[in-house]
Amino acid sequence: MKIRKELVIGIVVLLILVSGGVALYSYLQYRTKNDLAVRIAELGNGGTPQTIEMLREAISLYEGEIEGFVKMSAQTGVYWKILATRLQDRGLHNEALDALERAISYAPEDVSLPYMTGISATMVAKSKLDFSETGDRERERYYALAEDAYLRSIAMNETYSKPHYALGVLYVFELGRPEDAIPQLERYQELTVNNVDGMFVLARAYYMTGQYEATIGQYDRILSITRDKDKRAEAEQNRQYVMDIYYGW
Repeated sequence: MKIRKELVIGIVVLLILVSGGVALYSYLQYRTKNDLAVRIAELGNGGTPQTIEMLREAISLYEGEIEGFVKMSAQTGVYWKILATRLQDRGLHNEALDALERAISYAPEDVSLPYMTGISATMVAKSKLDFSETGDRERERYYALAEDAYLRSIAMNETYSKPHYALGVLYVFELGRPEDAIPQLERYQELTVNNVDGMFVLARAYYMTGQYEATIGQYDRILSITRDKDKRAEAEQNRQYVMDIYYGW
């Protein structure tokens, strides 16, 4: 009994020491940043350094520390992105969205982050069942987030092909907006040569909007490109189905 009591006391003491160490580290980090700002300000008599000489002196004194903070922030953003990727690989898309939000705060110019956000937001939306009106609203909110994320990624780099395809798929299969999907998928075709998956989705968008000649043309193009037996069979079957409708056979 005495040994157990001593063990408990020892654990409590260890926790207190660890907590104290963390608090001390945080305090020193704060003091370091605060002292950095104060000392630079002092070079300018209580304000921002005013002369070239003062600025050079401030830079020479604190450049290393500033670069350290910048590198630390950049590396933190990379870690959040890696974590988001691992979470997506495991299908944990709610958690991935949280990690992606943190990653974007560190690297707002990384074009792949909003694209990844769109992927996870779409998967979360699909998981929302119609148990209540709240579920409907949640699904709509995540689909809206996915659309916004893809559009933002495209706005950041219009030649980045992945969000064009993902947005086209979202419009066709989830939101029922094939007319909006067509320009995205056509652009995707321009950016990626002979991507059969994109052609299938574009053919479906054409079909949904009543553009039967364009639909047949897409299937003809697929058949001229792919040697995959399953994809050829699917294209032939779909092409014949549209031909029957278009020509009234």
